[in-house]
Amino acid sequence: MRLLVTGGAGFIGANFVHQTVSTRPDVEVTVLDALTYAGNRQSLASVEDRITFVHGNVADEPLVDDLVSRSDAVVHFAAESHNDNSLADPEPFLRTNVMGTFSLLQAVRSHGVRYHHISTDEVYGDLELDDPTRFTETTPYNPSSPYSASKASSDLFVRAWVRSFGIAATISNCSNNYGPYQHVEKFIPRQITNLIDGVRPRLYGEGRNVRDWIHVEDHNRAVWDVMDRGKSGETYLIGADGETDNRTVIAALLEIFGRKPDDFDFVTDRPGHDLRYAIDSTRLQQELGWTPQYRDFRSGLEATVEWYRDNEQWWRPQKAGVETQYSASEKVV
Repeated sequence: MRLLVTGGAGFIGANFVHQTVSTRPDVEVTVLDALTYAGNRQSLASVEDRITFVHGNVADEPLVDDLVSRSDAVVHFAAESHNDNSLADPEPFLRTNVMGTFSLLQAVRSHGVRYHHISTDEVYGDLELDDPTRFTETTPYNPSSPYSASKASSDLFVRAWVRSFGIAATISNCSNNYGPYQHVEKFIPRQITNLIDGVRPRLYGEGRNVRDWIHVEDHNRAVWDVMDRGKSGETYLIGADGETDNRTVIAALLEIFGRKPDDFDFVTDRPGHDLRYAIDSTRLQQELGWTPQYRDFRSGLEATVEWYRDNEQWWRPQKAGVETQYSASEKVV
């Protein structure tokens, strides 16, 4: 298989490339990545001699068409994905997440190439903290931020291209990922790197917001299951029953680092902060036989801490700029 991976130098995409190279020697991987601030070529350093890397943007239609024409399948990870950034400047999210998806859809339509679209549970909005329900494949879309609205839009474009033009495509909506190579602007790596630096972690609002955490390796194994056995035109939700509120995540990290449980600061909440995400992955498990390997969130968190301890040269160049950006908007309460 000749596989095109967009956003392959980003967090989830880079882990997908590593996993593919190590487990599927029959797959020829080409990575397309714009190397924005969230893409890091160093994330692919150990496999660079086993892949083809193309520096470019998914919204570049001639480039995308050429790459897709020489591929058997596309996995589309590339996206602007940070809620805070989308609140500050929504335009890049429209350009990358919507127009980038459009250019890929036009190319796979033209060349008859299999397409898999990586999306997020944030397209569904949020759930109340005491709501016993979880998101399913039929949950109505109700995005809260420019980021989630752009991802919801891209999902709908995929569905329309399947119905109108008959492209072979699947969609997966995944819960919050954690693991190696995640940018330090994100919640878990930011707290880990703060603790490595001896800085008190910071928690939005009251810390009651719940996320359904899944290790990135489990997510990417599920993507391959959908690629291998998923039904064209269908959506699959990927989650590992990892519902944990942010305050509990902070408490676990403080314990791992041997710090006191109250050694953190509350900061003002961000606008439109979703309360709770929860994924029902029954369909994925029953139809495709997928199950998560990282069932113990604490052990996965400990492994992630060790990765950031061992790979300071990877995250250190990003750290100061991220903290400067946050200092302009965060206020300790």
